[in-house]
Amino acid sequence: MGCLEALKPEIILSQASFKEAREYIKKNVRECHEVEPGYKIFDVHIIGVPPLYIGVEGEHLIFPYTKPCHGTFVVKVPGGEELARLRARKK
Repeated sequence: MGCLEALKPEIILSQASFKEAREYIKKNVRECHEVEPGYKIFDVHIIGVPPLYIGVEGEHLIFPYTKPCHGTFVVKVPGGEELARLRARKK
């Protein structure tokens, strides 16, 4: 598993449930992409109860990240190549 901390994420929401994270992204981010549990992004796997959403805001990705023993967070990180890969899978 990769280390999300290396990307210096902005934590938007902390100690959230899977449902709260999903609803936050769907309600607050215009461009949302539904992904399956286990979807790999930045060398980390997104886990949770479907549906799972990754939001795109400008050049940033917003997604739920669950850290064992710490809970689920909604984080915002620069999208880089992952942004293009996420958009390409929708086609």
